Parts: sequence; C-alpha cells; structure tokens
Amino acid sequence: MRGKHENHDEWDLFGRPLFEDASARALERVGVVDVGSNSVRMVVFDGAARSPAYFYNEKVMAGLGQGLSETGRLNPRGRERALVALRRFAALAIDMDVSPLTCVGTAAVREAEDGQDFQREVEAATGLKLHVIDGQEEARLSAQGVLLGWPEAKGLVCDIGGNSMELAEVAGGQIGRRVSSPLGPFRLQQVKGGRKTLIAHVRSVMKGLLAQIGNGHERIYLVGGSWRAIARLDMERRSYPMTVLHEYRMTPKNVYETCDWIAANDVTAMRARTGTSEARLALVPLAAVVLHELVEAFQPGTIDLSSYGIREGLLYEQMPERLRRRDPLLEACRHAERTMARMPGSGKKLFHFLLPLYQSATPTEMRMVKAACLLHDTTWRAHPDYRAEVCFDNATRANLGGLSHSERVFLGLALLHRYKSARTGSRLENLFSLLNESQIANAEVLGRAMRFGAMFAFRSLEEAGALEVDRAAGSLSLKLSPLGADLFGEVAEARFGSLASALGLTPAVIRPEAAKPPRKRK
Repeated sequence: MRGKHENHDEWDLFGRPLFEDASARALERVGVVDVGSNSVRMVVFDGAARSPAYFYNEKVMAGLGQGLSETGRLNPRGRERALVALRRFAALAIDMDVSPLTCVGTAAVREAEDGQDFQREVEAATGLKLHVIDGQEEARLSAQGVLLGWPEAKGLVCDIGGNSMELAEVAGGQIGRRVSSPLGPFRLQQVKGGRKTLIAHVRSVMKGLLAQIGNGHERIYLVGGSWRAIARLDMERRSYPMTVLHEYRMTPKNVYETCDWIAANDVTAMRARTGTSEARLALVPLAAVVLHELVEAFQPGTIDLSSYGIREGLLYEQMPERLRRRDPLLEACRHAERTMARMPGSGKKLFHFLLPLYQSATPTEMRMVKAACLLHDTTWRAHPDYRAEVCFDNATRANLGGLSHSERVFLGLALLHRYKSARTGSRLENLFSLLNESQIANAEVLGRAMRFGAMFAFRSLEEAGALEVDRAAGSLSLKLSPLGADLFGEVAEARFGSLASALGLTPAVIRPEAAKPPRKRK
C-alpha cells in the first residue's frame, strides 16, 4: 500500500495512509492502539472498510493516569503495566502481519511531566511511535468514530476517559465546535469535601462547557468505557432484553434514575452480572455524577451509546468521501454475503425479485429489506434445527453499524422467518417486545418472502418469474417462465401460498402457455 508514500516523511501524523485508492472497498488488516488514562487497548480491523470487522480486540486496565492530578506524573505501576501491554501488542502485530501499528496517546500522556519520557521509552522498547494528541484532536477523532457508525449523526458527542472529557458537535457528516474538560474520574478522585462539593464542582465545569459549545442538542452520543459501564447497569436495572451496548438508547429519565440508583447502591456487586471489570466499576460512581450533570445541563431528548470512538475515528479520518457516503449496514451485509453465503450475489437478485411487494415502502424500510436479502443465505452452515435461531442471533448480536436495537430485532425476526414459519415458544420471544405488532407482521412477511424467493436461488431469479401485487383485486400473482415452471414444485407452491396469506392476498400462479414437462437428467 505504500506506493508514492514510501517516504516516511510524507506520512501524516498517524503514520502511513490506510486508503490510497479512493475506490477502495476492502481494507487490509489494520491495527490501532489507544493509550488512554485508564486503559490501553489494541484493536485490529479486518474486512469491509466502511464497516470494519474486529479481527482482534484486547485491553489492559493499566491506570496510567491514576493520581496524575496530584503528582503531575504518570502512575508508576500503570506505566509498567502499559509498557508490558505495548510490548505484547507489538509482538502480536508482527505475528498477525499488521505493521506498523497506529498508536495514539491521550490525556494522561499529554499532561504528565514525564509523558515525553514515556513516549521515548515506548519507542525504544517496542519500536512503536506513540502519537500524543491534544483535547481538540481527541474530540474530533471520537466524533469521527461516531460518524463511522451513524453517518446521519446530529448532536453532541461526549467522550469520557480517565482524566478528561471531550465534547464535539456533529451534524451533516461534519464536526463543529470542540472542547476538552478535566472531568475524567481520576481527576474527580482528587476533589475533596464529599459528594455535595463534588456535584458543585462538576456543575460549575459543566456550566462553562455549555457556554463554550452551546445548547439545543437533541441527542448526545456517549463514547467511553465509563459510559458503557453505566449503560450496562441501566440495562440491568430496567431488565432490558438486549445487552448490545452499541446504539443503546436512554431517556433523560432513565439516566437520572440509574445515576441515583448507582449513588444508593454498591455497584461492585453487579460485576458478575454485567461483565464489567473491577477497575472500571470503581470509577462508575464518579462518572455517574458527570453524566447526571451533563444531561441536566444540555437537556437532550435522547442519549445514545456508541461503541465506536477514537480507534474507529482513525479509520474514518483517512476514508475518501465516496467511501464515507456508503451505508455501514449494507457494506457489512455485503461483506458477510461475499465471505459466508453459498451463492454470493444472490441477495441482490432476491431483493429485485421481491421489489413488487415494496412499491410503497419508505427508504428506511427498503434499507432493511435489502440488508435482510443480503444476509438470507449466510448461515447455511448452521445445524438445520438451529438455523433460524442462529440467523436471529447473528443479526441481533453482530458487529453492525447504523442499526438501532429495534432494527436489529426486526432484521433478526425476518431472517428467523426465512427458515421457520412459527416464532411462538422461542427462547427469543422476550426480544420481540422491542417491536410493535405492525413491525412484527412486516418482519414475518419479509421472512416468508425470502423463504419463497430462495426456492429459485439456484437459478437466475429474473429468468424464473415475476411477482405482481394487485391490492384492488386482493391478489398476489406469480408469472412463471418455462424455467420457473420447472422449479415451481409443491414446496415452492406452499411457500408462495404462505406469503400471500401473510399479506392478506389471494395467490394466483400464471404458468407459461406451453409449459414443457420437467427435463430429465441423463
């Protein structure tokens, strides 16, 4: 990938460019290391560039910034742990043929008096160049990470680390005002005087942030491990049926109730139930104070969790505009089809075959139909008895961007019905509560449509026949070609009838005038 960038002096702040071809669809394996105040994490991305898969993901809760505001220096034990982790990450990168790693340091390293010394030590011990960014740049990269998953994001991105909290405006694919603050939990540990003094301090800082970046932000996108820990506790408190954190949505009321609940309880007892590390949970009460005051100050309508942040922002940073404009969900589905389906390309044909059923569908609805069609053949290796549930699990738990929780369940339910007629009695029923009755019915129709259309999947669908919906006559017609007539056996006929029934229409099959008998194999 080096080409004209072979000269290292021409590389940008973060090393070699990841994208040199504006038409790039795929991304070679790329490793990113985020050296934060609390954790040191390595992520290796693999696969579709617009919606990259997480090939490898490992973090160490090193605590580099613990005590920094008191001593002015990196935590000695944290420094040792971070260096051990970075040695391991450098060795892993060589083993995975990921070179060079892009390493970014944030608040702790940039603010510590021995930060530059640590940078030199890292490079000498591991060969990794640690790029230290300022608060404005940290806010920008976090916002770009949100844009990777939410191309239409509009609101305020809030990224909390151990020693700082950054805010950035985002709208129309662009990043506006940005500001950094000392509201990280490690910093707040040094505030003396008890809870009332702490709240007053956070409130005062938040008032200053509001003056700098303004209000009127309908949505806040939360980035950072402390926010994710709070959201996971919110799920437990509310008995929320899905534990996928990305795009988990809370209302201000949810936030207030959960923050009050955290203040009144020992959250470390929730460690086993939430899977949150002890080090992370220890910071949750302080982070909850910040979140409460953040929502109180900015008064958003909704608060959304983003699992994407600085690391994903580094990828987005180098994407050409034409790549940024692609839909992350559909890119991920296309990649899944290319790598997992028996017949890559059949999803597009199935989508066009089913289009007559969706003439009045909205763009949002059509997007879900297209995603389902692309995924309809990707779980064929699963055991037949569990294939429907595997489909559902893949859709609801997969690393997919640009997909709300209700859309995950809709997609999963449609794929479940691709393989199975009934859904009652399923262990998955509690998740169906995220959909209303109309959405459940529409998912069933889509699933039955794919179940029927897949009967022609080994042939060219456009050569087999065409669907036609006549609402006035209350009919669903299937006009078969001679090839389609050969393929239209009793199972296909039963599935066509099932689809018509789900649509509330009468099935009508139009066969070719001079249909030939099925061809015999020699």
